[in-house]
Amino acid sequence: MVYRAEYLWIDGAEPTPEIRSKTKILPDGTEPGVWGYDGSSTNQAPGDRSDIVLQPVFQCPDPIRGGDNVLVMCETLHTADQSPIPSNTRAVAREAEDKYGDQDMWFGLEQEYTLLDPVTGWPAGFPEHGYPRPQGPYYCGVGAVKIFGRDLVERHAEACIRAGLKISGTNAEVMPGQWEFQIGPAGTVEVGDHLWIARYLLYRLAEDEDLEVSLEAKPMKGDWNGAGMHTNFSTGKMREDYDAIIAACEALGQPGKPEEHLAAYGVGIEDRLTGAHETQRFDQFSYGVSDRGASIRIPWQVAHDKKGYIEDRRPNANADPYLVSAVMTNTVGAVLT
Repeated sequence: MVYRAEYLWIDGAEPTPEIRSKTKILPDGTEPGVWGYDGSSTNQAPGDRSDIVLQPVFQCPDPIRGGDNVLVMCETLHTADQSPIPSNTRAVAREAEDKYGDQDMWFGLEQEYTLLDPVTGWPAGFPEHGYPRPQGPYYCGVGAVKIFGRDLVERHAEACIRAGLKISGTNAEVMPGQWEFQIGPAGTVEVGDHLWIARYLLYRLAEDEDLEVSLEAKPMKGDWNGAGMHTNFSTGKMREDYDAIIAACEALGQPGKPEEHLAAYGVGIEDRLTGAHETQRFDQFSYGVSDRGASIRIPWQVAHDKKGYIEDRRPNANADPYLVSAVMTNTVGAVLT
């Protein structure tokens, strides 16, 4: 008897890396081991030195195939010395967690995305080459004239649950065809593992629905919100003390830190962070209680309870969760040590 292991890894696509996968058929009772792939076909190696090592680091049940089949998240390594290749961003998150993991970082990532017609490239629910009513009734909406793609959203949530991922919710967003799912709370490395696998499952299930998934930061120009990956974050101290909340916000605004973070927050920052549509401008930094126009929002309940978490509203939908969690862990961890 045999089972299938779907090996997953992040490619070197530019400007936005994507998930890749291939299947290995294994005898029952054996573990998925080290494998490899052609890095010259994923923008990660030249043709004369094309082999890249796949090192399994996390696995979970495969909810699409079922049975004993598994999904296997991998790090990507050089063949010569088994060191991480430059696009292996999980290694960056590992280093951050190794340094500051004793602070018990928790992340909750809000992954927004847009469902597109693969032929026209137009969002689901948009008239062909036209526009629907302005945003307003679609956010958390109900009804056939407001909501498009719910079957896929439900299938995706169920798949994430069966895979054992830390999915914590879903909702319709402010534009037709735009949705969100949330992963967390989870640690610095764990949240990236779970979110990348959740992305894979979303893309894979969308194939069956003949829909394309876009993580573009501003999928429709004009008077529409962009697509983000709002990042909720706390340390053990922040969950106990409001002074630590303020210290974290101040740390994120230190000279050079906003630029460092935005460099890790995905492609299309200037298109999305305009100062309108519930964003702060990309070239300004602010924090405030219950302020969705700030870079960092302190939820009102946190200000009331004098403990809790903060929300970084700057990351784009297409940001790499490993880089987002790593830069947040490093910046806040250094201050709250």
